[in-house]
Amino acid sequence: MQTDPGAFREAMTRFAASVLVVTTDGQSGRRGVTVSSACSVSDDPATLLVCLNLSSPDNSWFEENAVFAINVLAEADQPLARAFAGEGKLSQDERFAHGRWRRGATGAPLLETALVSFECRLIEARVIATHKVMIGEVAAITMGPATEPLLYANRGFRGLKT
Repeated sequence: MQTDPGAFREAMTRFAASVLVVTTDGQSGRRGVTVSSACSVSDDPATLLVCLNLSSPDNSWFEENAVFAINVLAEADQPLARAFAGEGKLSQDERFAHGRWRRGATGAPLLETALVSFECRLIEARVIATHKVMIGEVAAITMGPATEPLLYANRGFRGLKT
């Protein structure tokens, strides 16, 4: 039995997720993209995975650079999330003009206002269906301000109501 892709996409709109900007920099270049599909794999060693859509050929830069950072966005970062999601067809330089960035220990760009940034060294990448699943060992963690997170649910960006 196979699940209808449209029904699955609709069901996933009810799966609230943190909004993240995943970044890389290295010999292939600097790149950042908004995603909501990432999770922890293990705490020993600290390992995360993130999924990148194969429809963007520039997403290969993450694998080629072999490092990436997962920047967890605050509610106030919604304009930045939209820019890195490709709204306005911005170039990478134009995207990085949003927000304040610094270079992390791995070379990946870190957002200074992120709730937390995880710098990862790529240990495995695998194509599964329409996405590249990247698994990275956490090399460094930068804690940011303890403010409200930005979420993606019901096909839109939302704050967390307590």
